[in-house]
Amino acid sequence: MADAPRIVVVGSVNLDLVVRIARLPRAGETVGGGTFARVPGGKGGNQAVACARLGAEVTLLASVGRDPIAEEALAGLREAGVALQLQESDDDATGVALIQVDADGETTISVAAGANAVLAPRELPPHDAVLCQLEIPDAAVLSAWEECTGLFCLNAAPARPVSVDADLTVVNRHELETLVRRDGLVALTLGAEGAVLLDDGAEVARAAPPPVDAVDGTAAGDAFTACLLVSLLEGRAQDDALARACAAGALAASRFGAQPSLPAASEVDAILDTGS
Repeated sequence: MADAPRIVVVGSVNLDLVVRIARLPRAGETVGGGTFARVPGGKGGNQAVACARLGAEVTLLASVGRDPIAEEALAGLREAGVALQLQESDDDATGVALIQVDADGETTISVAAGANAVLAPRELPPHDAVLCQLEIPDAAVLSAWEECTGLFCLNAAPARPVSVDADLTVVNRHELETLVRRDGLVALTLGAEGAVLLDDGAEVARAAPPPVDAVDGTAAGDAFTACLLVSLLEGRAQDDALARACAAGALAASRFGAQPSLPAASEVDAILDTGS
């Protein structure tokens, strides 16, 4: 499409409390020597920022608490130019994620959903696509699907069965097992092996990520999902869109933090040009 694609993201907003550590502790073990950072996150917020940096016009429908950390959690979205339509809760805190990242970029993540768990169905603004994840209630996802007048994309994470007939679904191997419906386009992410795009179960494209030094894999899947959706809305061929998505995910994994790691379209172009 000639104009920037209009994407409505219905999803979660968190403040990530991140400790970078040499190795992840075993159960009952304390590992010292870490460094601490507070970073805006949440899968909905991450994917909204990623879509905006890739050139889309983005609106995020989300829920936060009326508490001191809400503005900190929203800072990256405001900086990226994402339009915010917020439900504010007096009874629930803004979502928080406790994240540990080791020297190889592997993570452990614990989430307190807070206000994300009470996000109610909302009327959607005009859009070309709607993007949902599963860090929000089923009712909000189902309502967004039913009201969507464009392409509906579901990143089915964290894994749980939801009965929506998405036009594009993004999953990893574990999440694929929980899908209720597998028709339409399904992008299966394979970690360092890249990703496969399936159309009604048949492989139509496969791509591998460019080589990078892994730093933090927290938002790599969010970068992948956003870039695949934006690329398809821009009218790119499926194999090109998948390659760009893998590149975006690799770039995010090579940087620290969730939203700070998310690449712009020019950075995706550059790393693909370098690898060609």
